[in-house]
Amino acid sequence: MALGLQLRRQVLAGLLLCLCIGRWAEAGKVLVAPMEGSHWLSMRQAVRELHARGHQAVVLSPEINIHIKAEDFFTTKSYAIPYTQDQFDSIMKGRPDEVFERVHFLTRFWETMATLKNVSLFFARSCEALLYNKDLIRDLNASSFDVVLTDPVYPCGAVLAKYLSIPAVFFLRFLPCDLDAEGTACPNPFSYVPRLLTMNPDHMTFFQRVKNMLYPLGLKYICLVSLTPYERMASELLQREVSLGEILASGSVWLFRGDFVMDYPRPIMPNMVFIGGINCANRKPLSQVRLSSFMFS
Repeated sequence: MALGLQLRRQVLAGLLLCLCIGRWAEAGKVLVAPMEGSHWLSMRQAVRELHARGHQAVVLSPEINIHIKAEDFFTTKSYAIPYTQDQFDSIMKGRPDEVFERVHFLTRFWETMATLKNVSLFFARSCEALLYNKDLIRDLNASSFDVVLTDPVYPCGAVLAKYLSIPAVFFLRFLPCDLDAEGTACPNPFSYVPRLLTMNPDHMTFFQRVKNMLYPLGLKYICLVSLTPYERMASELLQREVSLGEILASGSVWLFRGDFVMDYPRPIMPNMVFIGGINCANRKPLSQVRLSSFMFS
C-alpha cells in the first residue's frame, strides 16, 4: 500500500515537471548551414516554417553570396571568404550560352569538368574560411545548438556538425555517386534502381542493367574532384583519419526533396523522409471571372 502511494506521488511529480517545462521544451535552436543558389531557396521555406513553430534559427552565410539575405524569421552569422564579389559572380554565373554551343561530347565533358573544379574549389575555400574561423566556431560552440540543418551536396555543414558534435539533419534532392545510399547504409541494387543520367527505365533489359552498373564509375571521378577536400578538413579538425562516408553517416535524418511520384521506387531506410511537396505553394482559387476569361481565351 505504501509502495503504491509512493509510486503515485512519483508519477504525479513527473507529470507536474513535464507541464512546467513543456512550454520551453517545444522550441529548439537550429543552426542552418545552407548551400548557395537555388538550394537555399528551397531550404528557406523550411527555415520559415521552423520559425513559425517557435524554433530559433541561425543561418551561416558567407559575406559574399547570391540569395542568403537577412530576414525577420532567422538570425544571420556571416564570415569572410577569400573572394571578391566579381570573382564570386564569375564563378557562380559562368557562361550561360555555353549549353547552346554545338561541340563534341568529349569537349563538352572536359569543359564541364573544368567548371566543376572551379566551383568546387570555391566552395571548399569558403568552407575552410568557416571551419578555421576560431572566433566563430567558439561562438557556435557556446550557443548550445540542438541540431544542424544543412544541404550535404557539398558537405561543409556535415563536417561542421561532426566537429561541433551536434546532430545533423540533411536537406537535399540527391547526392551524386550514390553517396546518399552509402551515407544511410541503404540497399542500392544496380539491377533494380536506375542510376542518375542513364535514362534507364524501371524495367531494364540485361544490357541496360550492365550499363546501370558501369555508368556510375565515371561519376566517381566527379566526386573525387569535388568532395575530397572535405575529408582532409574533417581529418585535420578531428585529428584522425575521417572518410566522406563517415561524415555522411553522421546524419540523423535525411529529408529528400523528392517523391516516388517523380522518382522510381527504391529501398529506403527509417531515417530517410521524402518531402517532395515542400516547394508546392498553396495558391488561391481563380475567381469565376478570371476562370471564364481563361476558358474563352
